[in-house]
Amino acid sequence: MIRFGTDGWRAVIADTFTFSNLRLIAQAVADSINAQRVGDRRPEVVVGFDTRFLSDRFAIETARVLAGNDIVAWLTRTDAPTPAISYNVKEKGADAGIVITASHNPPRYNGFKLKAAYGGSATAEQCALVEEELIRAEREGRGPNSMDYDQAVEEGLIRRFDPAWTYYQHLSTLVDMDCISERELNVVADAMWGAGRGAFPSLLSRTRCRVTEIRGALNPGFGGIHPEPIARHLNELVAAVQRAQADVGLATDGDADRIGAVDALGNFVDPHHIFALVLRHLTEVRGQRGDVVKTVSTTFMIDNLAKAYGLNVHETPVGFNYIADLMLRHDVLMGGEESGGISIRGHIPEGDGILMGLLLLEVMAYHRAPLHEIIADLQKQYGPACYARLDVHLNVQRPKKQIVQLLTDVAPQRINGETVARIDTMDGIKFYLADGGWLLIRPSGTEPVLRIYAEGRSNDAVKAMLEAGSALGTKVSA
Repeated sequence: MIRFGTDGWRAVIADTFTFSNLRLIAQAVADSINAQRVGDRRPEVVVGFDTRFLSDRFAIETARVLAGNDIVAWLTRTDAPTPAISYNVKEKGADAGIVITASHNPPRYNGFKLKAAYGGSATAEQCALVEEELIRAEREGRGPNSMDYDQAVEEGLIRRFDPAWTYYQHLSTLVDMDCISERELNVVADAMWGAGRGAFPSLLSRTRCRVTEIRGALNPGFGGIHPEPIARHLNELVAAVQRAQADVGLATDGDADRIGAVDALGNFVDPHHIFALVLRHLTEVRGQRGDVVKTVSTTFMIDNLAKAYGLNVHETPVGFNYIADLMLRHDVLMGGEESGGISIRGHIPEGDGILMGLLLLEVMAYHRAPLHEIIADLQKQYGPACYARLDVHLNVQRPKKQIVQLLTDVAPQRINGETVARIDTMDGIKFYLADGGWLLIRPSGTEPVLRIYAEGRSNDAVKAMLEAGSALGTKVSA
C-alpha cells in the first residue's frame, strides 16, 4: 500500500495514511539511514509538518521512531514551509529530512516527503532503498522501534527547534530587500490556510511595505478548497487585493513550495510569467549567467529569453526532482516548472514559493511600474504567449507507455492549421508547431486521466489546440 512517487508518499488520511503505516515507513527510513552509518556519529534527520489534520501528531510519531533507532530527530515546534525545513536539512548538515505534508492536494490527503542531505527531494535510488527496507521488514515480520516522547527529549534524541529565522536570513541574501523597501509596496499575502502563513508578513516586517495576510489561520480543512495557487482557488485573494487597493497579491500552496500571484487589476499571474519575469531580472538587471532548466510543460518564453542572452536550456519531464538533479550537476541559474515550483542558484534545489514571491516583489520594485505593465513588456519582448490546461478522463487505466504509443500512432501532421514541426515523447507526447506553439498530452501515473497542456500566440490558438488534444484523447480512451 505504500509506494513512493516523485516526491514521497501521499494517501488519504484514515484510509491508507494511518499511524501504523506511518510508523512502518519511518522505520524503513531509519533502517536505510542506519545501513549507511559510519563510526559512532549519530545520524540526524530534520522533521517538519504542515497545517493538515493530524500533521503535528504524525510528525511526533515519526520523530519517536527515529529516536527509537538511535537517530536524532530535529522536530519543528510548529508547522513550517517545506522549503524552510529542507533548507535546515542542509544548514544543520543532517542526513535527511522528512516533511509531513500533501502539498497542494485536497484536505483529505496527507503525505510523507523525504528529503536528501542537500536539501532537495530524495533521489529515486534513496526512495528505492526505503521501499526495499519496507519489504524486508514485512518479510521478516519486524515492527517499528519507537521511544517514549519525553524520554527521547530528555536524552536529546528529539530536539524541538524553529526553522524559520535561519531560513529567512538565508532568503535575505538572495533578494534585494532594500530595493523592495524603497518601493513601499502594498502586498496581500494569501497563505491558503497552509504552512506559508506568517512568512511574508515576517520577512517584510523590516521594510516599508504594507502587508495584509488572508487565510493565515490554522484551518486543517483549508476552507473546503484545494490549497493550490491557481486562478479558480484565488477568488478571495482577488477580492482582498481590490479591497486593499494593493499592488500585488502573493499566494503559496499548502506547504509553500509553489507560487501564484494576482496583479492590481485582479488578473491571475501564473508561474510561467513569474518564472520568465524573474529570469529576465536575473539576466538583465543582475547580470547573472548560467543554465536554465524547465519542464516540458513550461512556457516557450523561457526559451526565447535564454536564446536572447545565450543561456543553455535543459528541458526535463514534469517533476521538480528532475530539475533538482540538473541543479546539482550543472551551473544552473534558475530552474522551474509550470506548477509553480521554482528555485535559483545559491538556494536549495527545491521549489520555493516564498522566495519566488519575494523575487517578484524585487522585480516590481526595480521597474517602479504596475505588475500588469511589466508583464505586457515581457510579452512584447518574448511572447506573445497564451497558455491553458485541461484534464480528460479515460474510460480505462492503461500503462503510460501504451497510451503514448497509441497517441503516437494517431499523431496528426497539422494542428490548428499549423504544421507539426516535431514530436517529443520524453514525458507523454509533445507536438511542437511551426509557429512556436505546442501541445502536450501526458497520461497521469496514478489515475485514468490525460493532462492536456497548450501554449500558443493567442487564446484562440490555445483553445483550438486543447480541442485537438481532447479529440486525440478520446481516440485512445475507447
